[in-house]
Amino acid sequence: MGSVPVDRIAVETQPESLAGGLPNFLGSIKLKYVKLGYHYLISNAMYIFLTPLIGVALTHLWTLPAGDFLRLWDQLKFNLVSVIVCSALVVFLATIYFMSRPRSVYLVDFACYKPDPARKCTREVFIKRSGLTGSFTNENLAFQRKILERSGLGQDTYLPEAVMRIPPNPCMDEARKEAEAVMFGAIDGLLEKTGVKSKDIGILVVNCSLFNPTPSLSAMIVNHYKLRGNILSYNLGGMGCSAGLISIDLAKQLLQANPNSYALVVSMENITLNWYFGNDRSMLVSNCLFRMGGAAILLSNRWSDRRRSKYQLVQTVRTHKGSEDRSYGCVFQKEDENGGIGVSLSKDLMGVAGEALKANITTLGPLVLPLSEQLLFALTLAARKVLKMNIRPYIPDFKLAFEHFCIHAGGRAVLDELEKNLQLTEWHMEPSRMTLYRFGNTSSSSLWYELAYTEAKGRVRKGDRTWQIAFGSGFKCNSAVWKALRTVNPAKEKNPWMDEIHKFPVKVPRVASIAS
Repeated sequence: MGSVPVDRIAVETQPESLAGGLPNFLGSIKLKYVKLGYHYLISNAMYIFLTPLIGVALTHLWTLPAGDFLRLWDQLKFNLVSVIVCSALVVFLATIYFMSRPRSVYLVDFACYKPDPARKCTREVFIKRSGLTGSFTNENLAFQRKILERSGLGQDTYLPEAVMRIPPNPCMDEARKEAEAVMFGAIDGLLEKTGVKSKDIGILVVNCSLFNPTPSLSAMIVNHYKLRGNILSYNLGGMGCSAGLISIDLAKQLLQANPNSYALVVSMENITLNWYFGNDRSMLVSNCLFRMGGAAILLSNRWSDRRRSKYQLVQTVRTHKGSEDRSYGCVFQKEDENGGIGVSLSKDLMGVAGEALKANITTLGPLVLPLSEQLLFALTLAARKVLKMNIRPYIPDFKLAFEHFCIHAGGRAVLDELEKNLQLTEWHMEPSRMTLYRFGNTSSSSLWYELAYTEAKGRVRKGDRTWQIAFGSGFKCNSAVWKALRTVNPAKEKNPWMDEIHKFPVKVPRVASIAS
């Protein structure tokens, strides 16, 4: 909660300036982000182009007849010095290449937590229990009802017991119970699916934005699963709903430095201690959108795991706009006038979100778009920036770069705007919309419920590329690109959608904003 700014964009709320959509963030482009994307591309050019070149050379040598090799040997054996020097040079260059070449990172499998049916909370139950607390005015109860009706959430989302109890019991002990249920539930499912032993895990990264107890959540996992004493463990707090991809990027960097390792990433948010019992409307939205959920992901850099892994991590791009005061303060956890703690939304939120998205997408484009799309984009950009021609900017078609899109299910409005700006279809947006409908905004873990939905529908084929994009307070926007290493057979999958996937998609009617 409080972690993702755009989450709360999901419903048009106070202040009224939030009721406008995201700006057309592909309408104007800053050259520095284009350059950054090409800088990443050039930095990896050696590995991108040298690897196929070596492959072609080896293939050609393989086709040479044995007689050619014998004649070559007859010529070289009389020039021992040249042979030694050339051999040493080849060995030296090969050593540098393989030592500096980034290790491939594989996603062996992942698991999403599905709470017990007793934790389900319909809209009617939500409003009834909220009214029984005596904390909210009648006007703000009506306000929350309107948000729920327009939020895109369905009737089967989950809330922790402490929040739904009468009276509520938001205490540290209950918050720990929620954290344990979510984390251990997801990890148990992951270990069962992969068969990996807990002692084999060498890296642990946990992210939870608003609940950071002592000992940490990562220590809680180490203790419960008796992980080994030299494990590299990290606990990320206060980083918003985009922290899930930050955790993936951190795990990737650690896997580059630690060969033959498994990395366990756990993404979640905690509801119990972060329920807002006040009447500041800008802080009430999170109550209506955030729900229980979490995911556990197992990454590996072992070549032997490639055959059984589902995906390979192709690219991560992180954008941080926190150096700008306007971006830094647009989502801020603070006390209201009565001392109640909540997350306040700035009137600049939509504009800030658009700028962060634009920067991230502009940087990612050169790394993933086909050459034809990059050429059209570059020519249009040159005409506008250099020749000062008054022409519309060319918006690249990202559907040519990706088969599947997992856009953080923060709320309906931001999904609507991204669908429009990226020119996506309802089919592309279906995993995000159905995740929001079925599980609500589960913060940093929502991307994994979306990927699980895509798998449950039998859509993932070998070679397919999936784009995960998330945004969060700070302000941050992060992307990860995955390539499917095999076709995922839904009949063999265990994920939270499998027993009800036949019910989806459902039609979620689009409604006017509250402000209207």
